Formats: sequence, C-alpha cells, structure tokens
Amino acid sequence: MPYPKVTIVGAGQVGATAALTLLTRDIADVVLIDVAEGMAQGKALDLMHARSVLRFGPTVTGTNDYAQTAGSDVVVVTAGLPRKPGMTRDHLITVNSGIVASVIGAAVAASPDAVFLCVTNPLDVMTNFAWRLSQLPADRVLGMGGLLDSTRFAYLIAEATGAAVADVEALVMGAHGDAMVPIPRLSTVRGRPLTEMLPEAEVAEIVRRTVAGGAEVVALLKTGSAFYAPGACVASMVGAIVSDSGATMPSCVLLEGEYGISGVHMSVPARLGRGGVLKVVELDLTPPERDALRDSASQIREQLAALEAALA
Repeated sequence: MPYPKVTIVGAGQVGATAALTLLTRDIADVVLIDVAEGMAQGKALDLMHARSVLRFGPTVTGTNDYAQTAGSDVVVVTAGLPRKPGMTRDHLITVNSGIVASVIGAAVAASPDAVFLCVTNPLDVMTNFAWRLSQLPADRVLGMGGLLDSTRFAYLIAEATGAAVADVEALVMGAHGDAMVPIPRLSTVRGRPLTEMLPEAEVAEIVRRTVAGGAEVVALLKTGSAFYAPGACVASMVGAIVSDSGATMPSCVLLEGEYGISGVHMSVPARLGRGGVLKVVELDLTPPERDALRDSASQIREQLAALEAALA
C-alpha cells in the first residue's frame, strides 16, 4: 500500500526535522522543496542515506519545482525567516507574508485537494493569510502552534512535579505568542489538575516560562530558533491527518462563533483527520479563561490589521 504524500515547503531546520520524523515514524513519503538550489536535494539525499540504518519505509525527494509536489495529501508551509534574539514573532509579518503568498499560489495549483498546515510565524496571522489566499475551505487550512506551546507546557509540568511526561496532559490555547493562554486547570498529571498539584506561585512560574519558551530557545541559540520540537509537532499533526485518526490536538483553526470568537485563526482543541479539521472542540471554560482567550483574539486581530496596512 502506497504511503501518503506530504510536501514540506522550506528545507531549513524545521522542515528537515519534520521530514526526518515523518520518515522514521513511517508516516508518509516526503517532498522537500526550497527556493535555494540544491538545499532540498542535498538534505533529501542525506536522509535517504540514513534509510538503511534507520530502517524506514517511505522515501524523500528534494526539488525546486512545484510540479514534483503535485497530488500531495498535505502541504506543510515552513518557509520564512526565523526569529533572532530580541525579535518577536510580530516583527516577521511583512517579510513572511510575501514568502507565504508566493508559496500558497504555487502549492495550491499543484495540490488543490491537499490539507495545508502552516508553521511560518507569526503563526496565527500567516495561517489566516494563507487561508484567504488559497480560497480553500477553512477546514483544510490550519496552523501548528498550540500543540508546540502545549508540549512546552507539558515539559515544564513534568519537570516541576517529577512526573513522567507520558502522565502529563497539558493545554495551551489562543495565540502562538505572548498572548497565548495556558490552561492550568485543564492540564493534568495522572488525571489530577495541575492547580491541585502545585502552589499558585509555582503554577504561575510554569505559565510564564511556557509563554517565553520559544524566546528562551532563540536567546540561547543566538543564530536561529527552535526546530526539534516544532518538527516533531508537525509530524504528529500530519500523522493524525493522513491516518484519519480523529485525534484531538491544540490546532490553529478558524473560529466561527466558538468561544464567542469569530473571524480569526487561533489555537483551540480540534479533531484532525483526512479532511483537515473535523471538529472544533469547545471546552467549558471559566469566565476568566474565556476572557483571556478573547483578549488573545483581540491581539491577533490587531496583527491582522497591521498586515492589511502593510499590504495596502
């Protein structure tokens, strides 16, 4: 039985790590595409050289030509400039919107039936921008942000409690950035809420470090941004989509009234499958949690307005 076909646009650190994870987990054949001549081809060849020792079944090819991406089941958009120390994701709006615009036109023409997964920052704005450019149904354009934030939250919870990561369920909603909304009450260790496990001050510090998690990595690296965790999260979301698993993951999706929010893409729990977003899961939030989520949506709207102004 043939493997699903997944195109990854951008053969940088995130794209290559996502490709490696997809291959080693036997999820999909991968096409790496990049504007840099030889970049995607070289990384694809290097990955294939590892095939016999890692014993994976799928294949990976590298290209600069969107014709070779035709018929993809999923297109992952990682292309764009990464953050540098001192930069916020918002600083990338103008330059990365131009990159996303060039990608979406070519990728949709080659794979009009694909599900599109956006990774380029600022994530929520670029996902909305990609959806509008693509003219595809909203359920087939989503972003990877909330899952990454939630995995960072889970790591910090495990470290603070001494629990195994497998026993931790963590949830972050809202924007992928400083306006993200970690939900300690609905994050658990062996089914027990974090708010019952640790003192309020310790929970607040975990939340603070979760929000600053990406910036912390950028500050340490100095010449780039995170790629191992983002690549792993991409592979997990793609796996749920191509296997039609219906798994629920925090995903950047278009809200159309859920949580009292409409017209923006932001991360909320969503069931993923072959069609992309199968269902937005609406949790029973407390009034303060709901207010924080709406404040997060307001900040995304401000970013969308900034993008519109930049493009005008």
